[in-house]
Amino acid sequence: MNRNTGWYNNRFFPWVLPIVFVVLWQVLGQYNIITSTLLPTPLEVVQAAIRLFNTEELQEHVFISTQRALIGFFIGGIIGFVLGLFNGTILFSEKLTDTTIQMVRTIPHLALIPLVILWFGIGESAKVFLVAVGVMFPIYINTFNGIKNVDRKLIEMGSVYGLSRWRLFTNIILPGSLPSILVGIRYALGVMWMSLIVAETIGADSGIGFMATSAREFMQMDIVVLTIVLYAILGKLSDVIAKLFEQRLLKWNAAFNKK
Repeated sequence: MNRNTGWYNNRFFPWVLPIVFVVLWQVLGQYNIITSTLLPTPLEVVQAAIRLFNTEELQEHVFISTQRALIGFFIGGIIGFVLGLFNGTILFSEKLTDTTIQMVRTIPHLALIPLVILWFGIGESAKVFLVAVGVMFPIYINTFNGIKNVDRKLIEMGSVYGLSRWRLFTNIILPGSLPSILVGIRYALGVMWMSLIVAETIGADSGIGFMATSAREFMQMDIVVLTIVLYAILGKLSDVIAKLFEQRLLKWNAAFNKK
């Protein structure tokens, strides 16, 4: 039986539960089963978004948060990828640094906030640092494991055919480890937004987290819920982009070549 022909493979099917949830949420709020002071209705949240959009406040905060997230992601991602690459391909590097990295990885990076404030203050550097640290480890561990799990027989075959080290890496090791690396990137994208949420609630003067903190102080529940929805939308958008990269880069892999 072809798994791609089922009615549940319709592109709109994954949105059934979110739509049902929003409709139920609106109905419960509209009939005061859930009060607006506890949880505003979706329409009230949309009205708050329109209000902030018209003043251009919404665009400004979303842009600043996205900028922080991407800078931290690229810094942490590059460090994690390079460390995973070296430790996965060079035995000396693995023996020297992997144990230390694994020890540091077990420390919740958000527990470093008091130290980060002392090191960087409450400026942009502190927020980017927290995001970078959170992103680095998922990409490192998946890059490292991906390289280690490449079929040794393929590497031996490449050596027999006289491939140089560079061609051995680009033609066999990197493609073989790419599925694991991309899984690490998808996981790191989720950690990126989680780290940013916490970072922006600490002494920020801009960004979605700052908007949430300010709204909480004035009991503007519609804006508080709006910030949660914004993080969810940005997180989902990041995941969609990562999946598109998976489909583009892993066309050769039947598991990712689904139409």
